[in-house]
Amino acid sequence: MKKVGNHNSISRILLFSLAFLLSFSATSYAQDAAAPAAETAAPAGAGDAAAGKALFNANCAACHKLDGKMTGPALRGVTERHDTKWLHAWIKDSQKLIKSGDAAAVKVFEENNKSIMTAFPQLSDADIDNILAYTAEPIVTKTPGPEPGVEVATEGSGVSNNIILGALALVMVMLVVMLFLVNNVLGKIAKANGIEAVQKEPSVPIWVAFAKNQFLVLVTSIFLLLASGYFVYGFFMQVGVDQGYQPIQPIHYSHKIHAGDNGIDCKYCHSSARVSKNAGIPSLNVCMNCHKNISEVAEETATPEHSKAFYDGEIQKLYDAVGWDKAGQKYTGVTKPVKWVRIHNLPDFVYFNHSQHVIVAGVECQTCHGPVETLEIMEQFSPLTMGWCVDCHRKTDVKMEGNAYYDKIHAELAKKYGKDKLTAAEMGGLECGKCHY
Repeated sequence: MKKVGNHNSISRILLFSLAFLLSFSATSYAQDAAAPAAETAAPAGAGDAAAGKALFNANCAACHKLDGKMTGPALRGVTERHDTKWLHAWIKDSQKLIKSGDAAAVKVFEENNKSIMTAFPQLSDADIDNILAYTAEPIVTKTPGPEPGVEVATEGSGVSNNIILGALALVMVMLVVMLFLVNNVLGKIAKANGIEAVQKEPSVPIWVAFAKNQFLVLVTSIFLLLASGYFVYGFFMQVGVDQGYQPIQPIHYSHKIHAGDNGIDCKYCHSSARVSKNAGIPSLNVCMNCHKNISEVAEETATPEHSKAFYDGEIQKLYDAVGWDKAGQKYTGVTKPVKWVRIHNLPDFVYFNHSQHVIVAGVECQTCHGPVETLEIMEQFSPLTMGWCVDCHRKTDVKMEGNAYYDKIHAELAKKYGKDKLTAAEMGGLECGKCHY
């Protein structure tokens, strides 16, 4: 019998190569190890730096930073610039030291725009030593490394994954080649034995059979017409509905950080929502109430999407807009308008009063605007359609406590119709003129 070829030897060679690749990738993966995070150790000072950090945050952080100028100068390494005894006297009563004519005190006072420093006579010498120990700590540098409990893929593991994927691709190619060879060998064997493959009779194309069936064509045409009408209706009903609209603003503002992490009330920034039809765009002066002393965010504020440098850069955009000189701690008078992109926009023929809903009805901001305290980038949460508003008016009970006007209407409705609850719809909230001019 004629031999086609030694397929066993080829298979053994391919399997041996695959085993070699897998063992090499496993070895390289085992030898890779992530470098441990190294931190520079801070020398021990005369005081307790940990206690000093808490005191610094409670008493000094409003006007001072360790590594940047605010209302007062940067304080890291202040013990190297001034005597400890002098620092004790300065912290307890800086004005007394200035009035005494102390040259160093007068110099510091003039270098910082003659800003009067708050006196801290309540701090003991030990407290001040702790604060000075905290300011004497060197800058801690961390080598990038995985956080506790978080698995981070190393460079070596990435290489091994590529090798494994390459090996799997090679196996797939081998299988395709082997199937082709087997099919070729079987074809030769059938031909040598005089075996002929059974030829299939040509069948009628499916589109020809479909066209000949008039009933099926009619049913399909009706179905396509109804389906087309449904989708066209749905398309036109979504015109002007911008639910999920999430534009990029000229200055990145994180509601998650402000309203969520820091717990700032919505109506602190959008104060006109309590007394006006519109919620209004907060003035940049409102931002500067806090950011005059907050020129950068904490390290833990950074997210995988936005780094600390990104947030600090957005704060600098705010400073450029209002004309705030961070180094000199003063306004330059040079301002730039911020072109905010509007997110929520009702048609001109729709009347909506924020104060009526926020103050009179007591509706929470999250009812219409969603969980803003969790949103990094603000978006339109609700559809703001007519059906959505009408449905809310039908379900929402009017708060009548302490309102004699509502009490009177409710008493009349209760007498006539036996109503226990009074909804906004029953108060006339579905009348066209209530929302349309």
